[in-house]
Amino acid sequence: MGKIADGLEAADRNVFTRPIPKSAGARMRFLVRQAKGSTKAVARRLGVSQRTVQRYVAGQRKHPPKALAEALEREVRKEWQPRVRRRAEKRAATSTGIAVEARARFGFTAAPGSTDDGRMRRITQQLPPVYARRLFDARAAGASERELRDIVAEGLQEVYFKDGGRRAPGLVVEFTDIDYVEMSY
Repeated sequence: MGKIADGLEAADRNVFTRPIPKSAGARMRFLVRQAKGSTKAVARRLGVSQRTVQRYVAGQRKHPPKALAEALEREVRKEWQPRVRRRAEKRAATSTGIAVEARARFGFTAAPGSTDDGRMRRITQQLPPVYARRLFDARAAGASERELRDIVAEGLQEVYFKDGGRRAPGLVVEFTDIDYVEMSY
């Protein structure tokens, strides 16, 4: 994943009301429940054999190799507390918006005579609900990192650089060389 997608995932984790299961067996049982009892589907998802999944579910194995442990955690986080996540996303997309803190290179396409050279900036800005909705919809549709970055860039352009349309008409912001992005909603 990219930095924007990772920032959205981290924001999702911050809205969880309970921590994810700790043990490999508990995580595996959770995934099997989500797959409606299909150990075969979970095995395909994790890239292991069906028998391996069954061993963790039965408690015969307790300590997965590093690659499996990482895949297990990643897949559990994707499925964990979907109602809590949906409720928080709906609130962000309809009323509160999404807060973005980024350190990246911002450049401009603007009128002649302006300073349009890109430079590193650290910006913290609350984007309106419309941008949160667009981000969530794009992520659900499987948008690329570039598409997610363009949505964030457009939001920062309109809210931060153009001040909601009160200044810099015609300004187009370039959002590149992202150092980090943190989001919350």
